[in-house]
Amino acid sequence: MIMDVNEIRKYLPHRYPFLLVDRVIEINLNDSIVAYKNVTVNEPFFTGHFPNYPVMPGVLIIEAMAQAAGVLGFKTMGKTPEDGSIYYFVGADKARFKRPVVPGDRLQLEAKIITEKRGIWKFECRASVDGELACSATIMCADRKV
Repeated sequence: MIMDVNEIRKYLPHRYPFLLVDRVIEINLNDSIVAYKNVTVNEPFFTGHFPNYPVMPGVLIIEAMAQAAGVLGFKTMGKTPEDGSIYYFVGADKARFKRPVVPGDRLQLEAKIITEKRGIWKFECRASVDGELACSATIMCADRKV
């Protein structure tokens, strides 16, 4: 284990029910991260999406990838939100969904740094379940002062 949820909370300002990264299992500063989210039937969004066939909303899968990328960015910069820095999710390109994510799945989140210029970071991201691609996207985040 590289980072548990208590350490992740130092690098992400998100809290329940919006913290979507449970554990970081690999991190290479200036390069990449592998994390995961355990998807349970108790997630609040499943009550309405969809009551008889619960599926994790695609936008939340993208948000989970962005949060994993945010941990990588913060750790690479050596900053935390407590330092007066916030990491905004500012864009997603080439988003593709390949399979539904349902309760019981362990959603593996991967992000790799493509570029960083003037506080704008671009990441190549993937989310998969048991080695099967669920979603991929290019995600952009911006480091800004609070």
